Amino acid sequence: MSNSGREFMPFHVPEIGEDEIRSVVETLRSGWLTTGPKTKTFEEDFRKYIGTRHAVAVNSGTAALHLALDATGIGPGDEVIVPTMTFTATAEVVVYLGARPVLVDCEPDTLNLDPSDIERKITPRTKAIIPVHFGGQACDMDKILAIAGNYHLKVIEDAAHALPARYKGKRVGAIGDITCFSFYVTKPIATGEGGMATTNNSEWAEKMQMMSLHGISKDAWKRYSSEGSWYYEVLFPGYKYNMTDIAAALGIEQLKKCDLFWEARQRIAANYDEGFRDLQEIETPSCRPGSEHAWHLYVIKLEPKRLRLNRNEFIAALKDKGIGTSVHFIPLHLHPFYRDNFGCKPEDFPNASSAFERIVSLPIYPRMTEADVETVTEAVRSITKQSRR
Repeated sequence: MSNSGREFMPFHVPEIGEDEIRSVVETLRSGWLTTGPKTKTFEEDFRKYIGTRHAVAVNSGTAALHLALDATGIGPGDEVIVPTMTFTATAEVVVYLGARPVLVDCEPDTLNLDPSDIERKITPRTKAIIPVHFGGQACDMDKILAIAGNYHLKVIEDAAHALPARYKGKRVGAIGDITCFSFYVTKPIATGEGGMATTNNSEWAEKMQMMSLHGISKDAWKRYSSEGSWYYEVLFPGYKYNMTDIAAALGIEQLKKCDLFWEARQRIAANYDEGFRDLQEIETPSCRPGSEHAWHLYVIKLEPKRLRLNRNEFIAALKDKGIGTSVHFIPLHLHPFYRDNFGCKPEDFPNASSAFERIVSLPIYPRMTEADVETVTEAVRSITKQSRR
């Protein structure tokens, strides 16, 4: 098979328009390139959009998770519940603080962390849970919050995929203790690199703000403005996690379009659902009642008993047809670091281990045209039909 000269369709293309370009140029001409007024505007806009009292802008979703755990007091000897079906950032930040990530399995349908496995993994050292809203669908937060309440655990949500998802009518970002978002280039809104932590707890917000810029006393960013002072104090050994105004300039404009981007992804997901409905060889994403999916990812699961191709061969066949794909994720328990340091075995996570062999993430981004979606759909259907057992 080959793509017969057709232009390759990448897995993702960011939606950057003239508004974003204008905003960045305006920032460059202002002379204020690092953390400044644009960053503060982005924080305020994001806070209002999510519906929380505070939003702290940082240079990555990973930084937001690290600061959130630090602000809530996670430290050496503590344990934090983390899903195995996630990117390494979710667990590595636990290690940064000298704590231990304790991996839990996923649900077979949503691929979100399994609440029943959380309870099995709790010990007296457990201090927090990090739910990851896989693909943009909210976890079962009622069950997770109930478990957290029973065991006095903090809930730090990894919502890198989940803008602008809702759970039972409530925006993800205003549910747990602290919620962390990513604005990496492939995410629902993009600043190239960037992240945000939202919370209603003023003490945690102030700690995250301070620790994001070397642990320097409040409003350190103002010291080069007319309202600031050269004098500052280092209160804690902090980090260099601040967002630049260049990134914030992108974020401000992207956030204005967040709902439009979501509507476009929702249409694409609906078209995929319809296009694959009659294929018994493919399982389309499960969407639970009460959950408003952000559709950051559209992840199909292959039915290996019905196909002569395995997942890797299926991806290669799509590539030959000019379609870019990805795999979300290689579960953490399969990586050498987590396997060797924490004694993880595939059989301990049967749902995630099984899903990993079957999952393929298809392109889903606002710039896709109806013709693009049809091209992907036809390619998947063609490969599936040719590979039936």
